[in-house]
Amino acid sequence: MSKEAMKWAMELAPPMPAQLVATLSGLAYHADSHGRGAYPSVARLAAYTCKDKRSVQRDIRKLVELEFIRLGDQDKAAHLPEGKRPEVYDLAVERTVPGGRAADSEVTRTSRVALASSRRRGGKKKHSSDAFSASGTGDVGVTPDVDVTRDVDVADGVTWASQEGWRGRHPNQLPEPTTEPKDIPPPPAPERETPGSLHNLPAPSREATDGQQQEDAAFTAFYSRYPRKAGKGNARKAFAAAVKRGVKPETLIAAAEAHRDYWRRARTETRFIPHPATWLNSERYDDELAPVEPPTYAKASGDYEPWRNPQDTSGYYEEL
Repeated sequence: MSKEAMKWAMELAPPMPAQLVATLSGLAYHADSHGRGAYPSVARLAAYTCKDKRSVQRDIRKLVELEFIRLGDQDKAAHLPEGKRPEVYDLAVERTVPGGRAADSEVTRTSRVALASSRRRGGKKKHSSDAFSASGTGDVGVTPDVDVTRDVDVADGVTWASQEGWRGRHPNQLPEPTTEPKDIPPPPAPERETPGSLHNLPAPSREATDGQQQEDAAFTAFYSRYPRKAGKGNARKAFAAAVKRGVKPETLIAAAEAHRDYWRRARTETRFIPHPATWLNSERYDDELAPVEPPTYAKASGDYEPWRNPQDTSGYYEEL
């Protein structure tokens, strides 16, 4: 990398269209101290400038047209395989701007303004890379804003926005009071909040509290009678949903007792009894329970009789 070539591309070269600066800097990065022998590939320049290859090729053609670069000694790339040899370019380092592009001379400043304004308009730009005339006229079509003057009606120390009377008051706008009104009570002091207190929340009514307590008591009675104790939280939600659908809690409690007795008579194992939430959500409380037939016992050979619980009136050996 040559610092002299990079300095020329970034500072001393004449003003140019903005999109060409990155491509010219990429070529200068590979040139020698005299600005000659730069032959980076188009793909490498595209990576430098964050452009696609077609844009880089278009920039190179424009740089040649504006005489910022020219073809150099192609033998410098002869060591590369044929068909993959990039063009060798020399930089026109003899074309410089006195003081650089950042100089405050009228010629350089006018050229920069011409390029920027033509780019904003989207029109055809006048090439600023033409040789500067001795008189220093540059792009003579661009003139400074001579018609812009200061606000002569605004006094020193007062801005145009703060000067009172610069615009008439609207007829519907009330005049500003010159004195403070009297007999206006001060605003009420805000209530002091205590840590952990709940504000702006209405206290629960006595009816709502009593209703919740009754529902909790009804669920407790239901859950104590249901034979399978599983998923109590889900069972509570299902119980409340059933009551909200219009089912009386007494109906649910009675149905739980009936199903408990039915499962006992049928000797149903606990693992086959549904969870209380499933039983409630499936509306099993409306099921009709079929009668359970008592078991029959085969007569044993000889005089053997199977033992029976004398207190079991249903024909079973023992109470569950």
